[in-house]
Amino acid sequence: MTTPDEPQTVDPAGTPSAAADTPAAGDAAAPRRRGRPKGSTARRTRVIELTLTVSGSADGEWQADLKRGADWVVRALPVTAAAVTRAAAELHADLAEPIEEVVGAARAEREARVAALEAELEQARKALAELA
Repeated sequence: MTTPDEPQTVDPAGTPSAAADTPAAGDAAAPRRRGRPKGSTARRTRVIELTLTVSGSADGEWQADLKRGADWVVRALPVTAAAVTRAAAELHADLAEPIEEVVGAARAEREARVAALEAELEQARKALAELA
């Protein structure tokens, strides 16, 4: 004997059992159920896809591009290196570390360039003082 929860099959004599009397899932005679299926409490989550691309040059100039799906929202928006560093730190530490390394290297290059220009300016001032 089977319980009501167990599906019944055709016995060896060929007489159909209760499982054959119930309509199949794809049967056209099955009544259509309305609403959310029983037991399903999941809600559909609306996914918004945004792609933010931040790029920088060796000169320390940074820009941001924002894309929603296939549409561009913003292209070539200038941003500061400090803003890029702060944004990466807010998002995640794994993002902040490599970006800080890149910004630090660009900062070191700028500092070296400023030192070279200051030395050149000092030489030009000395040359000017000799002419006076």
